[in-house]
Amino acid sequence: MAAVDISGTVRERAARELRDRILTGALPAGSRIDLDAITEEFATSRTPVREALLELSFEGLVRVAPRSGITVIGISAGDVRDSFVLLGVLTGQAAAWAAERVTSDELAQLRELAAGVAAHSGDDGIGEANWKFHQAIHHAAHSPRLLTQIKQAARVVPSNFLRVFPEHEKHSLHEHDQLLDAFESRDQATARVIAEKHVLEAGRFLADWLDRPQRDRPA
Repeated sequence: MAAVDISGTVRERAARELRDRILTGALPAGSRIDLDAITEEFATSRTPVREALLELSFEGLVRVAPRSGITVIGISAGDVRDSFVLLGVLTGQAAAWAAERVTSDELAQLRELAAGVAAHSGDDGIGEANWKFHQAIHHAAHSPRLLTQIKQAARVVPSNFLRVFPEHEKHSLHEHDQLLDAFESRDQATARVIAEKHVLEAGRFLADWLDRPQRDRPA
């Protein structure tokens, strides 16, 4: 899974939370967003919330109109599949370069981070641990340009992915171990295949979820 930034300001956190709700269908297309309710939820002023909503409008997820307010545009299952294919190509390249360029210290750190993800299996901390692990892989590719491209493309990944789809967790942990083995042996081709597959499977989970009627999605 590509790294999703889970830190940040109130604006960034509000944008991330609302993006998560839209990407997982909790805020379906056509629904309205109550600015006052969101402002109260984040215990902040209107300004950072407005800025967060403008960010989502630039991403095509909401429509902000002066008189009609904020309406969710959402994202289709087809768009999710396409977006994850593109993200898979980028993360596959990052993994291949990481296999070639990772230092011994970075590899040791990756093993520690992977253990941290496994340690949080089944609890709310797994999302942050998973983010740190994948971010470290992307940095190990030693390509600032690729890192920028992944950061933009990864916005389609809900930061709460492993909490919404706990059944994907087992696959993720196993593939983390496979990636580490590929890095250890400097096997660029295998690292690329595993990373791409990791992302594509996640995209299928999310797209299949969005294809279900909302009433059929588990609470």
